Amino acid sequence: MGNVERIHRHGIDRSKTDHMTVRTYTAIIFAGLMTGCTVGPDFKPPAAPDTPAYTATPLSTQTASAATALGEAQHFRVGADVSAQWWRDLGSSKLDALIEQAFQASPTLASARATLRQAQEIHAAQEGAMMYPQVDAGFSAQRQRFNPIVLGQDGQAREFSLFNAGVNVNYQLDLAGGNRRALEALAAQTEYRRHELDGAQLTLAGNIVTAAIAQARLAAQIQSTEAILRTQDEQLHLTQERVRLGQGAPDEVLALQTQVEQTRAGLPVLRKQSQQNEHLLAALSGRAPGDGRLPSFKLEEFTLPSDLPLIVPSELVRRRPDILGAEALLHAANAEYGSAIAKLYPQLNLSADLATQTLVAGALFGPGSAIWNVLGQLTQPLFNPALPAEKRAALAAFDAAAANYQSVVLESLRNVADVLRALENDAQALAALAAADAAAQGSLQSVQRQYALGAASYVQQLIAQQAAQQTKIDLIAAQAQRLVDSAALYQAMGGSSS
Repeated sequence: MGNVERIHRHGIDRSKTDHMTVRTYTAIIFAGLMTGCTVGPDFKPPAAPDTPAYTATPLSTQTASAATALGEAQHFRVGADVSAQWWRDLGSSKLDALIEQAFQASPTLASARATLRQAQEIHAAQEGAMMYPQVDAGFSAQRQRFNPIVLGQDGQAREFSLFNAGVNVNYQLDLAGGNRRALEALAAQTEYRRHELDGAQLTLAGNIVTAAIAQARLAAQIQSTEAILRTQDEQLHLTQERVRLGQGAPDEVLALQTQVEQTRAGLPVLRKQSQQNEHLLAALSGRAPGDGRLPSFKLEEFTLPSDLPLIVPSELVRRRPDILGAEALLHAANAEYGSAIAKLYPQLNLSADLATQTLVAGALFGPGSAIWNVLGQLTQPLFNPALPAEKRAALAAFDAAAANYQSVVLESLRNVADVLRALENDAQALAALAAADAAAQGSLQSVQRQYALGAASYVQQLIAQQAAQQTKIDLIAAQAQRLVDSAALYQAMGGSSS
């Protein structure tokens, strides 16, 4: 109590206080200058692949052409940009509308957007906690009873009230840059979530395109199979009549019945695939399978893109969302390694309190009620086996992220190579099937002319019709595959750079 009384009686020595304050501020400024240091390695993006091409043998500048629908030659345009809405190159307005609706209604995209917002807010929260002082205001009121006997003094116990109102400021100076490395890691993780959203959108568009083409293919194949079945039923009926009239053997009927039922058994399989594909389209577009408002697609509604973009491998790694996401994870691991190193360095925490304290509430903020406190605390880890282990674990995590990045890049290059070879070979397959279809149609027309002249039987004409329809089924599958290959290339290129 004596020191307190002397302060109130004679006042504070201002010269000494000012001198102490100057020294305190000088120390704070000096420490602040030290915050420019950031330990740990700075992140450098991995080098682009040095391979000039995707395939071991040179790729043709264009695909083969076929004299049929969706059989045009496609040209590879090296360095061409990918349209933001690349699916519009397929020429189906119904497909365009369905994809736009799916982007709005898909729960997969909604989840990815929410996850991105979460990462952004976590980064903002940690930035506020690490990079700025924390300022709190407080007020307290307490009632105390003080007995001098506990201090070995005589006197009566006294009761009094104590009121306190003030502001507290806390700040951790980032001497070694650990906070900045932690924020760098969070920013990289946010970037990963952004690329994850881009990848989810690219995958959703690709899946819808593939499902829509499959629906058109199955519808055409079902139609051709039904035509074959009608022809086989008619041929079976004619054979049964011949057997009834004694002009045929019963074995012929049994053979035809086997053929008819095999064809009939294939129809439910095709219908099942078509129905399941419709369910898939509904789910991809954010609808229930029983919604019933999905558009139907026909192969005639699609256009085969004549020009296909081809990005070189060194540019591909700057475009594909999966590669960019793996790079962001590598960046985060690098920053977390730097943060683990920073924990081995000194930590400086500063705090200051400015308050008013009185025995009567009404005297708060009055003359002589101010109290303050400034504290600086510097700590240096001397023996903490956990910290070196954390550093080694962070380095191992970085090595794992680097290996994962390399794996994603290799898988992406393989994906592009596979699609390019599919475009090349499937175009050749369509050309061969188009020639087969033309031959089958020519054979059918020849048999029809012979039948009209009486040189061929009606059964021969039915057989020729079946052969033509079976060839058409294979042709439909090849036409649809060229559309699927084109969409796969857009997807493999990473979609739009915008």
